[in-house]
Amino acid sequence: MVMKWIRENVYASAILAIVRLYLGWKWLDAGWHKITGDGFDASGFLKKAIEKPLTDSGTKELLYPNFTNFIDSFALPNVKLINVLIPWGEFLIGLGLILGVFTTAAAFFGLMLNFMFMFSGTVSTNPWLTLFGFIILIAGANAGRFGGDRFVLPYVRKWLKLDRIGAGTDLKG
Repeated sequence: MVMKWIRENVYASAILAIVRLYLGWKWLDAGWHKITGDGFDASGFLKKAIEKPLTDSGTKELLYPNFTNFIDSFALPNVKLINVLIPWGEFLIGLGLILGVFTTAAAFFGLMLNFMFMFSGTVSTNPWLTLFGFIILIAGANAGRFGGDRFVLPYVRKWLKLDRIGAGTDLKG
């Protein structure tokens, strides 16, 4: 019943638009500061995530050994790529959420970044952004009803020859 309401109801979509705009602004602002600042460099953050990974307080075992290995073997050696992907990813996630275009995809990629930051040991606002991101993701296309998805998704459906994207969601009404 709650899922049907959040995915189809016009009032839910209005509430979701407010959540989406807030979440989008947080992502857009974070990305913009990195893009226009003195030069974003993730190498210090990545090195610290390897030097002091999250561990179990009792056993001192790594909590996320695969993620630590990912940082050590891929992210740090390719830090120039990471230095482009993080700021532009944050900015584009924010833009997608604010405009309400490809809202579900933007929420998904925002969640992926949030989880990566949290696996690295950064808490900050990430749990809140994760919670709001899940709400937007669960809502599907209804989260973008009062946004560009209302106009874009019908063309995407037609181009992909799909009847519906997101079960039970009708963006016409």
